[in-house]
Amino acid sequence: MRKAILSIAILGILFSANVSAQTETSGREKVYRATPAKVTELKHTKLKVNFDYQKEQMNGEEWLTASPYFYAANELTLDAKGMLIHEVALDNNGKKSPLKYDYKNDVLKISLDKTYQKNQEYTVYIKYTSRPNEVKQEGSMAINDAKGLYFINPQGTDPDMPTQIWTQGETESSSAWFPTIDKPNQKTTQEIYMTVPDKYVTLSNGLLKESKKESNGLRTDHWVMDKRHSTYLFFMGVGEYAIVKDKWKNIPVDYYIEKEYEPYAKQIYGNTPEMIDFFSKKLNYDYPWAKYAQISGRDYVSGAMENTTATLHGSDILQKPGQLIDENTWEDTIAHELFHHWFGDLVTAESWSNLTVNESFANYSEYLWNEYKYGKDQADYHLMTDVNNYLHNPSDFNKNLVRFNYESREDVFDLVTYQKGGGILNMLRNYLGDDAFFAGMNDYLKTNEYQNAEAHQLRLSFEKVSGKDLNWFFNQWYFGSGNPKLNYSFTFEPVKKQVAVTINQTQEKPFEFPLAIDVYDNGKPKRYNVWVNAETKNTFSFDVSKTPDLVNINADGVLLADITETKTPEQNLMQFTNSKEFKSRYLALTGIKDQAGKSSAAVKLLAAALKDPFFRVRIKALNLIDLTNPEQMKALGTEVEKLASNDPKTLTQAAAITALGKTKDKKYLPLFEKGISAVSNAVKGSSMSALLSIDPSRANNLADKIDMKGASDALQAQLLPIIVKNRITSQIENIAPLAAFYPFIKFQNPELGKAAEDGFNWIMTSDNLRATESITKVAGYAKNQMADNPQAKMMMVQMLKDGLSKKMELLKQNPQNAASINRQIDVMNKAIENYK
Repeated sequence: MRKAILSIAILGILFSANVSAQTETSGREKVYRATPAKVTELKHTKLKVNFDYQKEQMNGEEWLTASPYFYAANELTLDAKGMLIHEVALDNNGKKSPLKYDYKNDVLKISLDKTYQKNQEYTVYIKYTSRPNEVKQEGSMAINDAKGLYFINPQGTDPDMPTQIWTQGETESSSAWFPTIDKPNQKTTQEIYMTVPDKYVTLSNGLLKESKKESNGLRTDHWVMDKRHSTYLFFMGVGEYAIVKDKWKNIPVDYYIEKEYEPYAKQIYGNTPEMIDFFSKKLNYDYPWAKYAQISGRDYVSGAMENTTATLHGSDILQKPGQLIDENTWEDTIAHELFHHWFGDLVTAESWSNLTVNESFANYSEYLWNEYKYGKDQADYHLMTDVNNYLHNPSDFNKNLVRFNYESREDVFDLVTYQKGGGILNMLRNYLGDDAFFAGMNDYLKTNEYQNAEAHQLRLSFEKVSGKDLNWFFNQWYFGSGNPKLNYSFTFEPVKKQVAVTINQTQEKPFEFPLAIDVYDNGKPKRYNVWVNAETKNTFSFDVSKTPDLVNINADGVLLADITETKTPEQNLMQFTNSKEFKSRYLALTGIKDQAGKSSAAVKLLAAALKDPFFRVRIKALNLIDLTNPEQMKALGTEVEKLASNDPKTLTQAAAITALGKTKDKKYLPLFEKGISAVSNAVKGSSMSALLSIDPSRANNLADKIDMKGASDALQAQLLPIIVKNRITSQIENIAPLAAFYPFIKFQNPELGKAAEDGFNWIMTSDNLRATESITKVAGYAKNQMADNPQAKMMMVQMLKDGLSKKMELLKQNPQNAASINRQIDVMNKAIENYK
């Protein structure tokens, strides 16, 4: 599972110091979340299903083969949410014998015909109707709805939306579309017969064994999964898709894609075979399944989901050349979901408390892919961004990685399990070394393949391979919470010619960890790798010729920690020019943000950063530059002009154009005019913004040139004021996600917040249903991400109520549009109700 992330760093805004949640305790003991007891072991699940598009229901027949797990049993208990149960029988070679059953509170209890012993199999037949709209369970921060089976535009009433059906099983929602034991530690083989209109294609787990034409324009597809996997990974997808075929070795690799995007399928998905090959070699364990397919779903309730052999992505994966030339923003997610097919699907967390063995590894696979494909700087940038998301969210500080006291299983899908967990694996890799780290991963997979596991088994595999005791590491990082919070000082002892570096830990419980320290003597660094004990103060002495020019702790950027430090522009320049590691260079660059216009050393650092081989460093420097400052223009202007025209990365070109645009110098008009016609959305957007700063009258003629659906966060923020000020109707629904968060944006950026508020009011006083729906959809995501923040939830509710009032007023003023406006009012009311 890859979580949905809101645009413009909304999470950071929601949990900023201005509106951040306070960590409180309720005064009561939380329950212990034990691994589900296994009374029954599932063996095989056979389904025959067809769909009622008008009622948004599914008619199903199930043949469930099972046996007692250990103790003899005469009863079978299944999860079955929101269903109608029509028939339950024992199936003995096709002969059905009715069985007594009791169905209430979403639990189906079946009395078997006799007492069965361990390994004595039986098959139960169940005829049922799945009614997903009757399912009452709620979603989470990662998965904003939990009804299991989703009908998208089922009657075809929305001409702008395709008709689709897709399922979402994680965490325990598969039981909304077939009766099962809906726990992660149950695994079973499966087969599904899906009867659909012949114009649609289907996708499920495993291989398509048969496709048979039926009467009345229908077709039945028979999908078979012959290897065991967890029930939450069962999947069905139905819709009008093109199927673009690829392969890895002899394994089919298919891309199910909406036909409009078929020409770009290989640009979006095309690295998948190389990813499979890379991960197979890195893990020394070949991709273990018979095929790999990927599909997208409209109105998907999260980011993406690793259904075994059939990954489902949200529609954000659908990108066009203007977006893809800048960056395939979904490539990390493609890697993430693929890696789950080893960590999550092959070996599955035995409980949601141990979700880290699924999600932390999938998160870290993004690092591994970036490192292999694009270099270590790109991987380190990605990891830094992830870890900073965790570090800047104080509500997560007291959460263990392995968490047995969660209030809801959905709560475990958070920044600790994903982003912090990935950073923890990076520390473990650096401590063990690559050979031991990847050999440990291989041992874990081979020892537990097609089974379930927990964090202790992970530890045992790494210990088995490396010969090192790792309890100290797991006790801190897996079974403990928080992270080191460090500051440091140093003193020079002239007689001994030594510097004493003191590391202070300010958090309540000290950690122990390896630490890289660079000591700069005569302008050059020497690397020392030390061991910090679990004490509030550790002091280390190193030989030097004089007082060090600079001490840089965590110089390799590996330690997951908050570090408080202050450096002069001269020290930052020294650190930048002498550091090989990305993070040390990047921190040096960001360290001069308040001195960029005041210090010659800062200007020199910016000049060096503009020539850095890694484009993210160049972009950061361009964001810090102020070419209205004569000194900076003289020193940097020529290089910025070169980057705007010739940088190999379009994102860097766009950042350079933005830097030039701030000058409002008409000599750059030809550059901006040229940029308007670029393929790149980023270059187009920056060029348009720069050009309009000189000639605002051209706004309406230019705004339609930008594909806002694929715009980056920065570009959306850049264009929002232009779109709102000029009432560019064609872009109204694309600004809705930003407009929805105007109360929070105003805390961080009052000017942008005012534009977002104006955009919200514009949407609320316009007859645009899709824009209104976009706001309420984003509000739905926000509801789950504000779980620990009552103040933020109150602000969102008030924002929705204000919008509803404007819709009511709009209805009075425009009775001729009553049908459309009333639909919008219903959407707003539902959003407000969801917050209760």
